[in-house]
Amino acid sequence: MEAPPQQFLNGRCTKAVMATSSGYTSTNNKSLNVKGFVTINQGGGLLTKLVSGCLEGIQVLVGKTLALELVSNEFDPRTNLEKKAIKGSVHKATKIDNEVQYELTFELPEDFGNVGVVLVENEQHKEVFLKTIVLDGFSDGPVQFTCNSWIQPKHDNHVRRVFFTDKSYLPSETPSGLRRLREEELVQLRGNGEGERKSSERIYDYDVYNDLGDPDTNIALTRPVLGGSKQRPYPRRCRTGRKHSDADPPSEKKSLSFYVPRDEAFAEIKKTQFNTTTISSGLSAILKSLDALLTDQNLGFVSFLDIDMLYKEGFHLPNLKGKSLTLLQRVIPKFIKAANDTQNVLRFDTPEPLKRDKFFWLSDEEFARETLAGVNPYSIQLVKEWPLRSKLEPQMYGPAESAITREVIKPQIIGYATVEEAIEEKKLFMLDYHDLFLPYVNKVREIKGTTLYGSRTLFFLTDQGTLKPLAIELTRPPMDGKPQWKQVFTPASHSTSLWLWRFAKAHVLAHDSGYHELISHWLRTHCAAEPFVIATNRQLSAMHPMNRLLHPHLRYTMEINSLARGALINANGIIEASFSTNKYSMELSSVAYDQLWRFDLQALPNDLIDRGMAVADPSAPHGLKLTIEDYPFANDGLLIWDAIKQWVTEYTNHYYPNPSVVESDTELQDWWTEIRTVGHGDKSEEAWWPDLKTPNDLIQIITTIAWVASAHHAAVNFAQYTFGGYFPNRPTIARKKMPTEDPSIEEWEKFVKKPEQTLIECFPSQIQATLVMVVLNLLSEHSPDEEYIGQCIEPSWAENPTIKAAFERFNSKMKEIEGIIDSRNANSDLKNRHGAGVVPYELLKPFSGPGVTGKGVPYSISI
Repeated sequence: MEAPPQQFLNGRCTKAVMATSSGYTSTNNKSLNVKGFVTINQGGGLLTKLVSGCLEGIQVLVGKTLALELVSNEFDPRTNLEKKAIKGSVHKATKIDNEVQYELTFELPEDFGNVGVVLVENEQHKEVFLKTIVLDGFSDGPVQFTCNSWIQPKHDNHVRRVFFTDKSYLPSETPSGLRRLREEELVQLRGNGEGERKSSERIYDYDVYNDLGDPDTNIALTRPVLGGSKQRPYPRRCRTGRKHSDADPPSEKKSLSFYVPRDEAFAEIKKTQFNTTTISSGLSAILKSLDALLTDQNLGFVSFLDIDMLYKEGFHLPNLKGKSLTLLQRVIPKFIKAANDTQNVLRFDTPEPLKRDKFFWLSDEEFARETLAGVNPYSIQLVKEWPLRSKLEPQMYGPAESAITREVIKPQIIGYATVEEAIEEKKLFMLDYHDLFLPYVNKVREIKGTTLYGSRTLFFLTDQGTLKPLAIELTRPPMDGKPQWKQVFTPASHSTSLWLWRFAKAHVLAHDSGYHELISHWLRTHCAAEPFVIATNRQLSAMHPMNRLLHPHLRYTMEINSLARGALINANGIIEASFSTNKYSMELSSVAYDQLWRFDLQALPNDLIDRGMAVADPSAPHGLKLTIEDYPFANDGLLIWDAIKQWVTEYTNHYYPNPSVVESDTELQDWWTEIRTVGHGDKSEEAWWPDLKTPNDLIQIITTIAWVASAHHAAVNFAQYTFGGYFPNRPTIARKKMPTEDPSIEEWEKFVKKPEQTLIECFPSQIQATLVMVVLNLLSEHSPDEEYIGQCIEPSWAENPTIKAAFERFNSKMKEIEGIIDSRNANSDLKNRHGAGVVPYELLKPFSGPGVTGKGVPYSISI
């Protein structure tokens, strides 16, 4: 076989660097012979077995598999209609590495013009994964079509697949011969909104979250519909079209799998990783398996020594037989190792902070530092008013005034005469989980094995630039005929008060864990991004430059979200089983969406300003002055934000040199309208939605989406095991109320005598802890095929010299940021990111290897 140009055989980062997409034919001859080189991934459908067979068999079958036709960019000048497409004939095939490539020829008439589209039809009975098509023989070089798509059999889908060249066009610039195909392809992707979707389809449509419960199995597993109402607003998910429940008609029936458009599914290597470390079918299987193993789901750990043994000897599982053992070993093989013929052990890696300091989790300094450099750096905010007050109705929730008074904190803010002076100097900061959580306290407390408070935690910014915890306030609203209860706890050295302080911290950390997972992580990245994915595929053609800019940031999101709906956020899923808010978890995230989510505040600079963590300052780096100078997440994040914005600016300005081009781009305007009015339709009337009238508007919108999918997600995801793998540092649930809340004599005496034991009983049970540890480890992993931001150029970007040069500057900037972060982490004066026993802050360090690393910024929401 004659090989295609070498650049098309290299790795993803370089394979299209020298391609052209013009496709001009020679006018010196009456016809031109063009060779086509088609690459199919061996993991795709029918080729799985063929790659291990004889080459001749591959050649014959491939010839019967794909029918290709070339479409001209131009109308026929004589008829003013599309020119007749030209078919090719296959005559060679070969296997190269893990792919099958075959060669075919086309004979083009001299007046055919530029090739703009390849039409593909699969004539076999199984799907195939088409990677690339390269056409060679033109006077100005080869033409590449980057496909990366599953082609369904002709008998299942009679519509020929359309693949455009890597050259991008705005709608108004679309060559005449491609306009119909461009419009029809979008119509195909939108579907008709009817029927149940098949796994082989490519339909992108919207629906509400009405599939989290399982009422047909048990009516108690009914969950409210999220989205589509003022009571429970929510972003939209991908429509599946499943039948509705008999027991609860608003809900969809439960399914073992959730439809996502075929091309949104994981690539083969990522799918393989998921099936071996797995979370796809795995989380549900883990839950059911461990549930069967541990007869008492509320069984806690006996001592801290027992917890430590998880990392030394592992968690000893009861003896299993046959299928049960096979299930566990299949689901979590990296954790299950046979100790001998009769014993199995669930093993966990020791999290890095625990390796450095066995008692790191007890440290108030570490407790405060993680608000700036931990896995949830999005909650800490500046205190701007005094006294602290709730905005909830006093008649329902009790007095609004906080119990944190000036008398409580004044002795601790040395150097400031009044609280007001400290606030004026921007010295007081807070984690505020009071008004969001308090309305759910009574509901949660009706559930056995969990409890809840509203909480406020106050911090003081020291002269060293670090935060010092001052006080924790826990509040319970009126319930069972009792008035509101609230109490303030402060750091102490006395034995009983010290343990009460640790107990209060455990409750706050459970609140922070829930807020992090449900809001900072799930809602603000995964959930809020799904409408962006759907709208982009429905409204922006595959040849639209903004589709091609966004695509790396959106891949895998829908597949991952579907897995979450099936095992993490569903009724009786991991979140409900292991977090304090239990069955109200997703309902709480709807409240947060209603009260807190704004698109404009997803931009990092706006978020920092809104929380009082920065002020606008044109003379400062990044145009912001940080309220806390050593705020690792913000310091590193602003580097990434600015780099993304500069790249997006150069890309956007190339295609949109003036506002009129933005306003006249019908696909772009429909895209933004659909995001606002459908994907996030419950907030469509909000005044804070940005306009889309100028290139600068577009730059801000695209930068925000890219930031959320890449750096925001990385900051809240890839260190989950680092900080939560030792669960006393970040318990996801507090199972016992504070010992001082209406205690019986026996309860108080038990606490005074054995405070350590009482605290352990408050921590997650054995099954809750181990479930969460397994999940956090899986979520913290980088896939072997991870694509890091700025690392690899997309073929469509490389096709254009201006865009290629802009990307190379972006790539250089990412490498420069790597060095800056390394330098910062070597500076021992930056106590919030480096010091004795502290894990250096690397979450926004751009690149990483596979596995649990606590660093790396992928393009997309990759797990």
